[in-house]
Amino acid sequence: MFHPLPNSPQQFAITLSELLASRDARQTRQQTWLQSHQVTLISFTVVIPGPVKDNQWVRDIFNQGLCALKQVVSERQWVIIAQQSLALTSGPECLVAVDAPAKEVKQRMIEAEQQFAVGRLWDFDVFTAQGQLLSRQQLGVTERRCLVCDQPAKVCARQRTHSLSEILNQIEVLANASINH
Repeated sequence: MFHPLPNSPQQFAITLSELLASRDARQTRQQTWLQSHQVTLISFTVVIPGPVKDNQWVRDIFNQGLCALKQVVSERQWVIIAQQSLALTSGPECLVAVDAPAKEVKQRMIEAEQQFAVGRLWDFDVFTAQGQLLSRQQLGVTERRCLVCDQPAKVCARQRTHSLSEILNQIEVLANASINH
């Protein structure tokens, strides 16, 4: 279980309509999994700005996130009901149905994100068996910070405070730091 994605990314730009369609498809997959498995669901993606959502960096970052997820699952001795990783043009995704309390799963995944520099690029969405998406705020955890400055990430994204090249440069720094450690 938790097999890394192969190192053969598609590496081409996607359009906004393709990105929106991929989000709709992900939500449909999530709902299908919740109905089928009726346990806590982890939906894992990588946060990458810009039109290219699948390249070698993204795959490396994703596979490191899978390793962190595998470690948490092993340490906590959670029972995995089902797991699937997808290599999509909109970026890699992983769905994991886990028989464990959703709040504990969310807390442990936040801790994993915070433990690794590259974890700032991981997005572990956790749903209760009833389909409620748990937020960092619900657990009393501060919102994500911008990769470039210390402002809330949502504010910088909404205001387009930083150029795409600035953000991608910071992602490269994080990715390189994770490779060297």
